[in-house]
Amino acid sequence: MDEFLAEMAEILEEDTVNPRDELTSFESWDSLATLSVVAMADDKFGVNMSAQELQRAVTVEDLYQLITAKKAA
Repeated sequence: MDEFLAEMAEILEEDTVNPRDELTSFESWDSLATLSVVAMADDKFGVNMSAQELQRAVTVEDLYQLITAKKAA
């Protein structure tokens, strides 16, 4: 999860992020950030996701769980 948190911090333009942080609390959480997460999931985790799938996530940990669940499937 540390690698994921580091990637999310970069995408969200923050020094650090925590698993329980709500995505909407970040000023930079927008459609571009969503596309960046889709690209990161593919590049770093080998998982194909849609922006619509990511909309179910409320927290950073929710995103991580979505990605790891798809990877395990």
